[in-house]
Amino acid sequence: MGQHLKVSVGQYSDKGRKALNQDFHGLMLPKEPQLGAKGVAIALADGISSSAVSQEAAQSAVTGFLEDYYCTSDAWSVKKSGEHVLNATNSWLHSQTQQSQHRYDRERGYVCTFSAVVIKSMTAHLFHVGDARIYRLRGSDLKQLTEDHRVRVSSEQSYLARALGMDRNVDIDYQQLQLAVGDLLLLATDGVYEYTDPAFICNAIASGTSLEVAAKAIADEALHRGSGDNLTIQIVRIDVLPDPEANEVYRQLSDLPCPPLLDARAEFEGYQIVRVIKRSARSHIYLAVDSESGERVVIKTPSTDMQANPAALERFLLEEWIARRINSAHVLKPCSQTRQRQSIYVVTEYIEGQTLTQWMIDNPKPELAVVRGILEQIAKGLQAFHRLEMIYQDLKPDNIMIDTTGTVKIIDFGATRVAGIEEIASAVEQINLLGAALYAAPEYFLGEHGSARSDLYSLGVIAYQMLSGGFPYGTEVPKSRTKSAQKKLAYKSVLNEEREIPAWVDAALRKAVHPDPFERHEVLSEFIYDLSHPNKDFLNKTRPPLIERNPVIFWKSVSFVLMLALLVVSVVRFH
Repeated sequence: MGQHLKVSVGQYSDKGRKALNQDFHGLMLPKEPQLGAKGVAIALADGISSSAVSQEAAQSAVTGFLEDYYCTSDAWSVKKSGEHVLNATNSWLHSQTQQSQHRYDRERGYVCTFSAVVIKSMTAHLFHVGDARIYRLRGSDLKQLTEDHRVRVSSEQSYLARALGMDRNVDIDYQQLQLAVGDLLLLATDGVYEYTDPAFICNAIASGTSLEVAAKAIADEALHRGSGDNLTIQIVRIDVLPDPEANEVYRQLSDLPCPPLLDARAEFEGYQIVRVIKRSARSHIYLAVDSESGERVVIKTPSTDMQANPAALERFLLEEWIARRINSAHVLKPCSQTRQRQSIYVVTEYIEGQTLTQWMIDNPKPELAVVRGILEQIAKGLQAFHRLEMIYQDLKPDNIMIDTTGTVKIIDFGATRVAGIEEIASAVEQINLLGAALYAAPEYFLGEHGSARSDLYSLGVIAYQMLSGGFPYGTEVPKSRTKSAQKKLAYKSVLNEEREIPAWVDAALRKAVHPDPFERHEVLSEFIYDLSHPNKDFLNKTRPPLIERNPVIFWKSVSFVLMLALLVVSVVRFH
């Protein structure tokens, strides 16, 4: 048996002479297999004193990093995983500031410094932005590893040049450090390191009964020497490093092979393949049974066409990262990985049921109450994405499952875009290739980025289709690639003589699928509410003309009137 990574940790944090502790710190010591796949993570954030909400930013940054880092794909490198998580966190913090009263003041919003160390195998991976510091203590040599992102105006005045949440984009310092048994890594805020010295730190660690005692002693000394700031310090000691060959067990994306085509009864990495569910240009999907638990699962592997396309493989692995971040009864959930992975694939829960596409075939004229129930569940799934600043982008009946209990779940995250992560931005061509052109919002066909209102549009189209069997603009939306063309799109009312659909429901649909995203409902919940409650704004509007409510009857009436006119003219001429 090979050795596993083992560390000892001591932490201490105190508000010091301040009224509030705006620092936040934490660590994650996972068990195998995550210990080998992802390593140990320790993080520290320091909220800026000029902001009344920076302690919230610090807490969000640390907890978000420690939780989301372990949700990234095992096939990603530590650098890729950490930077993706921090970019997403920065985007969220910045958006919170933009929505607050401090959107024009960089030093009063959701801003904090951030430093983290991920220890995986024999390497420490450092992530840093701001003026907290990371040190390595080897023997009696205390070495500062990070650079302070602070600009000194004078001996008494300075300001932060970089921090999480300060700008829309953030530049994260990253470096790797080879470790040796006995090395100590220290993370400290400026309230500690500006009021201590290397000799005292070394002595405190050497003479302390534990790292916790040493951490408190160092912070107490900083306070004694006059520190007026919050005091936070973390100390990590490397006790055991894994065997060198264990480095190769969890390989990076470029080294992991893609699985071959799998057939029924095939054994694959601890699973037995039952049957093929679907094969497409993007992926191969199989029903399988976990040989250990006996649980039925779905295994998704890259298609053979994708295997030579690194960008496509990145997109494939991103689906697992997205699935792990979302916790909703109405979104497909991934299965925990309990075995060492030898190739690229994703395992998710098996949903016994049918797609919404098949459901609509089986139920061509559903009751309005049933439609509302399904739409409400889909909206809850979409809201889980939107809360994390994700835009689903590919909502269509084929991507919605209804299980045997009637629970509706959104599946397939291949087109999902995550704020703050450039690689996730999905172009319109990707959506069209996925076959959702009739459900895609008009703004995509103008080359614009989607928003939560784009997902709302897709939900509106699905609602319209469930009630009418058609599409609100026929097949014209994908052809309308200019603003002028989209202004000419004519909405077709769902009101007709065969269905008992209130006019205000049709008005809610009309608003949800408006070509201009700013004319739609602001949030999904508003649309769902309007489908069940008559909106006064809709009731006050005039009833739609007959040509919109029932074009067939309109043109029959026109033809009848023309026929009568011809008869009258004929009679007059005869006499």
